[in-house]
Amino acid sequence: MTKIDLKDRKMLYELDLDCRQTNTQIGKKVGLKKDVVAYRIKRMQDEGILTCFWTAINTFKLGYNVFRVYINFQYVSSDIKNEIINHFVNYKNTWVAVTMRGPIDFDAVIWVNDVNELYSFWNNTLDKFEEFFSKYTFSIFVESIHYKKDYLLPENKDLRNHEFYRSSRVGKPVEIDELDYKLLNEIAMNARTPLIYLAKKLNCSSQTIHYRLKNLIKSRIINGFNIHLDYSKLGLQLFKVDIYLKDHKQRKKIVEYLEKKPYFVCLNVAMGWSDIEPEFVLKNVDELNEEMESINSKFPNAMKNYAYWLTPKIHKYRWMPEMF
Repeated sequence: MTKIDLKDRKMLYELDLDCRQTNTQIGKKVGLKKDVVAYRIKRMQDEGILTCFWTAINTFKLGYNVFRVYINFQYVSSDIKNEIINHFVNYKNTWVAVTMRGPIDFDAVIWVNDVNELYSFWNNTLDKFEEFFSKYTFSIFVESIHYKKDYLLPENKDLRNHEFYRSSRVGKPVEIDELDYKLLNEIAMNARTPLIYLAKKLNCSSQTIHYRLKNLIKSRIINGFNIHLDYSKLGLQLFKVDIYLKDHKQRKKIVEYLEKKPYFVCLNVAMGWSDIEPEFVLKNVDELNEEMESINSKFPNAMKNYAYWLTPKIHKYRWMPEMF
């Protein structure tokens, strides 16, 4: 566990709200000079706390749908397991590829704009690796709701604006041109890339890049510029929980209850798996079990059961298909 102070926490909170803010802007909000902000950011990167600046791209709005595949392995050596993981990581339409510790061994989330292409990819996957899958399940991913990292600021008791943004396919797809696609491709995994570098790379002016970014945000294709943290460095863990309900009518009330919790960071919505899929950032399993008991107490006879997963390693997390 790495020690960070309140100033560091405030900086991480601000970076997650918008990591394209300048060091001067962040410094004014947290009470530090820009050089100190730069130093602290670099220090937290060097210590492995701050691992990535990424762009939350609502690729649903570009006409994509999303499928998830959960896989349990059998008879896999380390080499075979790495080969399977790389197979998904190298697929240009993979959004998330993560090894799990819990009911499922591996989770891949895949952007789909052509079901036949997915069918071909999956057939190729089975041709190569079917003997190493004890079982697999597909589900349709509908929506991802993200919440602010309020667990970083425990003194903040006002959670009325806890929800951050939603990624879903609501309304008609938005059409963008090649330059927009190239811009999204450049900032997908490096959201703090300076305008001048983007302009040079894409052969246009900084003003054009600024205008394009502004329009992509306005059209909700870009939901935010966020950060990844190594929770273990902060003495925390990310838990994905699958809640199975006896009474589906209680779902909305349970979600509203969870939204008041600062450590509630994400709600995944899907068809073909569990009824509620929250993600929590907590210290340990004991805290998670306490939270689940509080839900059970607050909503008696609503839950059948629940299962939780830990995510030892995220191999890919990229919010749009890769352009080659």
